[in-house]
Amino acid sequence: MIIAIDFDGTIVEHEYPHIGRERPFAIDTLRRLQKEGHILILWTYREGRELEEAVTWCRSRGLEFQAVNTDDPMAPPATGPRKINADLYIDDRNIGGLPDWGAIYQMITNNWSYRRYISEMHRTQPQKKPGLLRRLTRR
Repeated sequence: MIIAIDFDGTIVEHEYPHIGRERPFAIDTLRRLQKEGHILILWTYREGRELEEAVTWCRSRGLEFQAVNTDDPMAPPATGPRKINADLYIDDRNIGGLPDWGAIYQMITNNWSYRRYISEMHRTQPQKKPGLLRRLTRR
C-alpha cells in the first residue's frame, strides 16, 4: 500500500514552523508499516529549510521516506501545491481528527474503516459485571 503521511500534527505535535514533540508511537508505527512492505511518502505543507528539518528529524529516528511531497521516488521534493497518488492519506485534518497510532496500525493491517475499528474494539472489550447497587435493585 502507498501511504502519504502529513508531518505537523500527525507525526509530531503541531508547532509549525518549529518541530513539535513526537506523537506517541508515530515513528515506531511508521517504521513497522515500512518493514511490512508499505511505501511511505512524507506529504507536508513544509518547504525549503523547514521541509529539510522535518526529513532530517525523521531520518535521525530511523525513518526514511521513499518520496517527499511527490509520488515519484526519483523526483526531488516538490514545491508549491502538490497532489499525489496514494492508497491512503494520514493527516490530523481528517474529519473526526487523527486516531491514535495504535488504531491507525490496526486499521491498515486489518483493512478496516474507522467505524469497523471502533466496532471491533467494543466487541473485544470484556463486559463489566453490574455494580452492587444495580444487582440489588434488579427485578
